[in-house]
Amino acid sequence: MRDEIVTIPISESEKVSGIISIPDAGQIDTGVILAHGAGNDMNHSLLASLAEGLADAGYLALRFNFLYREMGKKSPDNQDLLYLAWQGAYRFLAEHPEYRPKHIVAAGKSLGGRIALQLAAEGMLAVERLIFLGYPLHAPGRKDRLRDSHLYKIATPMLFFAGTRDQLCDLQLLRQVLSKLIAPWELEVIEGGDHSFHVPKSYAINPAEIYELIVCRTVEWLSG
Repeated sequence: MRDEIVTIPISESEKVSGIISIPDAGQIDTGVILAHGAGNDMNHSLLASLAEGLADAGYLALRFNFLYREMGKKSPDNQDLLYLAWQGAYRFLAEHPEYRPKHIVAAGKSLGGRIALQLAAEGMLAVERLIFLGYPLHAPGRKDRLRDSHLYKIATPMLFFAGTRDQLCDLQLLRQVLSKLIAPWELEVIEGGDHSFHVPKSYAINPAEIYELIVCRTVEWLSG
């Protein structure tokens, strides 16, 4: 596989950076777009590992920055700008003359996945599957205010990765939400994992092993 650095227009005046991981050979049938979380960018080790693993398995993988990270800011953009970046990445992949995969999947770490879900639920992102790398079901300590309304509005198949120590996604509450969905879904639990799938040293598991598990499970789900 090889990586290409690209520039993605998201409006008439704004652009963001992206990285496309391209398989070595063969017809590319499916492309996966990866969006980062609120506190990181497209170079986050989880996204980079997943993009590489997907490309090695024959999938095109595009990761991109939201505008605030492109500009070196820490606070996320407003919803309109987050939407523009996601839609810009989608158009770039769907319309690029060298790629144009038949099928497009949206994946995101926390914020990146939530925005993809909202767009899909509102009919503004035509993806065939959704992957959540730590869905932010609620704010820390606010289990009484769930971010679940958009999950009930779509029939798009979804794959959730969730850690047992995730302060933004109580597993019991997530399972209750999932049981009510009309969409097909699967849940992969990372034992000991927090919101970024970091585990205590006592588990004797390094991040690379967790990332490999996520890659393997994602490829298995996409090919099923």
